[in-house]
Amino acid sequence: MTVRLRWREDGPAGAPPLVLLAGLGCSTQMWDPVVGPLAEHHRVIRVDTRGHGASPPAPPGDRPRIRDLAEDVLAVLDERRLERAHLAGVSLGAMVAMELAAHAPARVGRLGLLCTSAYLPPAQAWLDRAATVRARGMGAVAEAVTARWVTPALADRDPGTGHRLRAVFATVDPESYAQCCEAIAAMDLRADLSRIAAPTLLIAGAEDSATPPAHAETIAAAIPGARVEVLSPAAHLAAVEQPARVAALLLGHFRAAGTAAAGMATRRAVLGDEHVARAVTATTPLSEAFQEFITRYAWGEVWTRAGLARRDRSIATIAALVAIGAEDELALHLRAGLRNGLAKEEIAEVLLHTAIYAGLPRANRAFAIAQQVLAEDGTDS
Repeated sequence: MTVRLRWREDGPAGAPPLVLLAGLGCSTQMWDPVVGPLAEHHRVIRVDTRGHGASPPAPPGDRPRIRDLAEDVLAVLDERRLERAHLAGVSLGAMVAMELAAHAPARVGRLGLLCTSAYLPPAQAWLDRAATVRARGMGAVAEAVTARWVTPALADRDPGTGHRLRAVFATVDPESYAQCCEAIAAMDLRADLSRIAAPTLLIAGAEDSATPPAHAETIAAAIPGARVEVLSPAAHLAAVEQPARVAALLLGHFRAAGTAAAGMATRRAVLGDEHVARAVTATTPLSEAFQEFITRYAWGEVWTRAGLARRDRSIATIAALVAIGAEDELALHLRAGLRNGLAKEEIAEVLLHTAIYAGLPRANRAFAIAQQVLAEDGTDS
């Protein structure tokens, strides 16, 4: 059952939308230290999880999974008439963000995942915590849970931060909290990670005992082009402990500063390491800006979008190159099409189709180039 979540909006109405999701036991107040810089460039929408902050509690007896919590967030996007938004989440919020990026890719621009995991056993520990808060309330687990949110050094230096976090924790609806614990107990997103096409930044706290940096590395290894930043000192709520650094990393990522790295990874995956290495080696001061431009824009922005699979983008690219007669680029992208999973029969159909719209001479020349490429690849028989 979808719960109508509460949200708060900051920043210019016409700016790119950025949705922030909080962690288990937290409200969107945890984002307060970083919202200022983010809202200078984005329409920031902070969403409270069911039973947390200003959001209404979950229905008693409900047994939501991470996918159900993601449906709650999709309902907010629909309410705000947002077809697509960047997402950043902490812990449980990041789990929800991964679910959305994997199963509703057209709704997600870029992804920021903080202090989280795709799989967090043992399940029984989460079920025991759920049973405890149902029986004895939030106070029964407050000290043990919130003690892992910031490093001891910050807790000693700034006791007020710990008091504020515990005060918010105490306001969480116990039944909603228990249901979220059960959702984490049942969660295993590992098989879904390879479906995520959104450019992804992971931020981990070096001193995070709840979701250590190894969890971020596991996620990054499964998401093409994802990168990891480890902050120290920082425990489970890195946005609270390192707000300036987190804000800078998220701004750089969401304003496409990370596109060059993602673009280079995609470029190598599609065109092959050997070709890209030659292009990089051949770069001169004259061509340097152009190489950076195509890596960032063509490969980092367009080829990494979730709306089309890479093989489909290869089909579109081959057809366009035939139409404009770009023979050198056509040979390059015929090889890329093979790498992206196109069969020689499918390539032949694409070229035959272009003859209707691009003309017989262009298609005839394209078939000759394709024959040569296929022969070199050993797939012409």
